[in-house]
Amino acid sequence: MTATVTKEDELHWLALRLVPGLGCRKAGQLLQQFRTAQGIFRASPDELESAGLPGTLARSIASGCTFDDAVDQQQKMLESGATLISISDPRYPARLKEIYDPPILLFTRGRLELLESIMLGIVGTRRATAYGAAACERLSADLAHAGLTITSGMARGIDTAAHRAALDAGGDTIAVFGCGVDLVYPAENRKLASEIVQKGLLVSEFPMGGPAYPQNFPTRNRIISGMSVGVLVVEGAQYSGSSITAKMALDQQREVFAVPGNITSKMSWGPNLLIKQGAKLVQEWNDVIVELPADTRRALVAKAQARSASMSLETEDKQLPLDGSVGPAHKTLLAHLKPDIPTQLDQLQETFDTLTSSEIIAALFDLELLGLIKQLPGKNFVKVW
Repeated sequence: MTATVTKEDELHWLALRLVPGLGCRKAGQLLQQFRTAQGIFRASPDELESAGLPGTLARSIASGCTFDDAVDQQQKMLESGATLISISDPRYPARLKEIYDPPILLFTRGRLELLESIMLGIVGTRRATAYGAAACERLSADLAHAGLTITSGMARGIDTAAHRAALDAGGDTIAVFGCGVDLVYPAENRKLASEIVQKGLLVSEFPMGGPAYPQNFPTRNRIISGMSVGVLVVEGAQYSGSSITAKMALDQQREVFAVPGNITSKMSWGPNLLIKQGAKLVQEWNDVIVELPADTRRALVAKAQARSASMSLETEDKQLPLDGSVGPAHKTLLAHLKPDIPTQLDQLQETFDTLTSSEIIAALFDLELLGLIKQLPGKNFVKVW
């Protein structure tokens, strides 16, 4: 479903969003009374005050002082190929409208049809362990195969792993920014953001050029949970952003899922506590699917059936190719490496004294090219789960 929005309409929406001191909740109340952004700006200061606005805010709106900035926003949107989705647009996510304080505008770049898809939020720590990253990658890929759109916040660690795994699986992903969609934070995710623009969707409620202020991220998290049927927490400390997102999901009456972790790791405290409090423990993708409403599951089945025949809902363990391109060294190293415990290169060299350093390094390189292992910082290696 598409909507025809004139440049004049867009200008009024932007001007409304830029009014200083006008929050989402109050803007939503104004829209209920005056119906459109243009209707709000046509109202007199007295009418706006009668709608519950303080006098200074009413006069600020009536003066139209934000229209110059709105014109600037329009130009920035044009330059970056962004599209504005207002809360009255039929493309606006239906679930997001249900929350207490839905944003009146979403700035987007990418595939707008994903706003109508079935989304699952996946969140976690920026300091992911090897176990957390492996679990996130496996579950994100499997859930993307199952037809869910993986939604996260583009942060380092678990968020990045979730987006990347969904893309690598040929699935859909949405990144919700804590800054303008014409910026990338953190900067090292520029390549990932560029790929998401082509294959997925970038979303933000913050205006173009809006910096990534720390206070933006808790605000951003309510959108991740609000658009989604549920939120899966992979790793996080007891008082972390992912725990805040889980609480928001509960407040929004969304399902909360958690991956259990090692009780000696601080990064497991958050999800383990959520499980104690009633969150659904997740070991595989189907633990999520079975908790979804029947109509949602039927929609996912229909979507999965429409995908390429080469896409399978069940991911088998990766096997070595049988073309003779690998030898005993490859098989020995692959059998030794673990998906959740990194092994340092020096340790491998000490363990397999029958293999030379050059043989080990060459075999590790081949295995990484085959996608069977992954190198972590510090010359540490893990098996791809």
